[in-house]
Amino acid sequence: MSISKLTSALLIGFFFLSAFALFGNAQKASSTPRQEKLLNGLRVHVWNVPGVEKVSLRLRIHSGSAFDPQGKEGVMKLLSESFFPNNEAETYFADELGGSLEIISNYDYIQINAEAKASEFLPLLETVSQAVLNPDLSKEATEKLKAALAKSVDEADNDPAYVADRSAAKRLFGTFPYGRPVMGDAASIQKIDFADLRFARERLLTSDNATLSIQGVEPSLAFRAVRRYFGSWLKSDKAVPSTFRQPDAPSSEVARVELPGVKGSEVRYSVRGVARSSKEFAAAEVYERLLQVRFHEAVAKSGGTNASVAHNEHILPGAFVFKYSTQGAALPATTITSLWATPITESEFSQAKSQALASAGKREISDLWLDVDTFRLTSAADELKAFQKVSLADVNSLAARISREPLAAVLVTAPKSASPVN
Repeated sequence: MSISKLTSALLIGFFFLSAFALFGNAQKASSTPRQEKLLNGLRVHVWNVPGVEKVSLRLRIHSGSAFDPQGKEGVMKLLSESFFPNNEAETYFADELGGSLEIISNYDYIQINAEAKASEFLPLLETVSQAVLNPDLSKEATEKLKAALAKSVDEADNDPAYVADRSAAKRLFGTFPYGRPVMGDAASIQKIDFADLRFARERLLTSDNATLSIQGVEPSLAFRAVRRYFGSWLKSDKAVPSTFRQPDAPSSEVARVELPGVKGSEVRYSVRGVARSSKEFAAAEVYERLLQVRFHEAVAKSGGTNASVAHNEHILPGAFVFKYSTQGAALPATTITSLWATPITESEFSQAKSQALASAGKREISDLWLDVDTFRLTSAADELKAFQKVSLADVNSLAARISREPLAAVLVTAPKSASPVN
């Protein structure tokens, strides 16, 4: 064996040893939590972590912006903002509870991440429950929320990267939910009124459409407290299906978007990917990392910068998105399609798989369990094992399927720019 081959083999071995060590740690930390379902349908997971100084809470509503009414995009984002509508909440969590607060709102769910000193567990739980069970959705409060969101959208609309991302999603998905903006736009926000938020709350913000995860508290105490503070949360009278008509195929023509003040161009190519619950999900995560290396090299050779590849998975199939910035001509579409037309080497696969394993092993275990409910997965343990089992043949099969999908292209540039895309 040559020195170069020996070095390569040792590096691959090191990657796998590191990845499996992280994977083993994730499995050790993923011991099944104590679980309970309240009479109102709220699912509760509790991990007892003795000796911790802080307790963490994650409350996930299993419906996101995919349920926004068409033409009124931004409803679910506004609903999430109604829980803690001002900066005083973050100050309270930091100064009074010794913790932190984060709100996540995307196409698939709304999630509250909150942390506090272990001694402040009950105030933490009460604060979150009051915010979710009794949000202020009055006309006056709604107008304030709309004004704040409209300001954020206005600022984002001047960011070339955001405009390119939004344009790429619209080009690939059209009016399908994933093609519409989570934050909405100026026109859609204007159309929303407080009745829309109340309807969304009654329809989707219900106890049986949520899961609560708690770490760092003795389970018996946690369940008693949850029943006390969340037991009055109303459940829905009927299930809301998350099914939508599949989007039409995107146009093969490049969508050119002119944005004043842009220096150079933002380029996006996208192709449809897989759903979070798909058996191909682990292969897609490995493939994302493999494509990232190839794409970065191609962009660097062309003089471009900020190259990245993202596999955006959702309840329904999402997308692989290739993005970068350039001061010159954009890469031709054939450069992108050649990324998956080129055979995958064993070395490429091994390195990408080790990276995917490492990333999966680092995930917060409570988020994995929340994903099980949101995306209707089998179990958190099976999700971790799927990364261990994925093979080169699985990735090759995915690559072959993606090669048959139409490619959508977007170029964001200054007015009257003539940067060609072939």
